[in-house]
Amino acid sequence: MTVRIRPIVMEDFPSVLKWSRDELFCSANGWELNREKEELYQWWKRLVMGIPEDFIRLGIEFDEKLVGYVDFADIQGNTAEFGIAIGESGLWGKGIGHHAASASLDYVSETLGITTFLAETHAANLRSRSLLERIGFKEISRNGDEIYLGENVQLIQLQLRERGNHIEDN
Repeated sequence: MTVRIRPIVMEDFPSVLKWSRDELFCSANGWELNREKEELYQWWKRLVMGIPEDFIRLGIEFDEKLVGYVDFADIQGNTAEFGIAIGESGLWGKGIGHHAASASLDYVSETLGITTFLAETHAANLRSRSLLERIGFKEISRNGDEIYLGENVQLIQLQLRERGNHIEDN
């Protein structure tokens, strides 16, 4: 499987526009369906330019095509919130997210010195929760709720702490 993490670029916009038209993707990821093209373009441009400064979005490439992204948000010191989305819902469940998550966590650990990662998922999103647990995240709380796929569901908070080359519980 050829999965690569890379910087996002403006030339990725057609893929992003396509994702914004995918009802399943938008519903699962909290995106507004069918956003105006110009508004979406300006939003993507801000992300490509690195604004805001405490946020990094990297592209997930599969077979030389952008198929998703990983996010590191609220970067403060050695801590960041991790998020991942495969934009092409037809590719869900094929292991691309697992490869991309592992590669991107290694990358920001090495380049930015991030050692603690936080994540949040919907209790009903079993695929996301399973991915996070497989790469070492541990549940730390269940606070809040949010609409996911049209239903109000509980949110689960998880954490991954790394020190050197090993992962700690807690």
